[in-house]
Amino acid sequence: MTSAVQSNRQVTVALVHGAFADSSGWSGVIERLQEDKIPVQALVNPLRGVAADSAYVASAMRQIPGPVLAVGHSYGGAVITNAATTTDNVVGLVYVAAFAPDEGETLMDIEGGSRDSVLTEALRQSEYPTGEDSPPAVELSVDPASFREAFAADVSEKDAAVMSATQRPIAAVVFGERNGPPAWRKLRSWAVVATGDKTVGADVVMSMAQRAGAQITEIEASHVPMISHPDVVADVVRTAYRTVSR
Repeated sequence: MTSAVQSNRQVTVALVHGAFADSSGWSGVIERLQEDKIPVQALVNPLRGVAADSAYVASAMRQIPGPVLAVGHSYGGAVITNAATTTDNVVGLVYVAAFAPDEGETLMDIEGGSRDSVLTEALRQSEYPTGEDSPPAVELSVDPASFREAFAADVSEKDAAVMSATQRPIAAVVFGERNGPPAWRKLRSWAVVATGDKTVGADVVMSMAQRAGAQITEIEASHVPMISHPDVVADVVRTAYRTVSR
């Protein structure tokens, strides 16, 4: 592997996970970036709402010294799209099998327009408390029986079972919340489009990446290419990193 390009601008890669996941999904990518001495941090995505999650991630990115290359997987793509509009230090965006919504769009509408997504049928609901005097709210997770097919078809059964057991539910309100002005209108972007994505849907992921004017890399993979093909995803991040570091 080549070493990271030296630059007067010390860019940090900020990785943002999506729904039904946590930062550990980036482990393979992080290992490869660290081998190249590229500064990298995996940020926590609370999974409670587009506005709330974007504000949280924006705050985390603002506290990173120097420029930031924001990388989002799945719902994390929507978060960086919103968060980067309120930060001055984000210099580029990388979407990995990710939402890249436009202003006013909801994730429900985007996913509902996909012919490839099977996620809706795989979801199950539960409740979580929102306060002593408030009714419980609904959160969503992926049914373990459908997890591998809907989310991680090119990951081994053993690994998919672990991912399913450790998944983090997401608040249902996320899917109906309207997104704000998109950062991809002002920032350069890159996208990894997984042709076997049955979660967001490969068709809508491609159309969003094209609309954003992203430099697109297609890969035959499920919704989690950063796990099944970390070399490819790391290469895309490296390319973006070198570009914004110039």
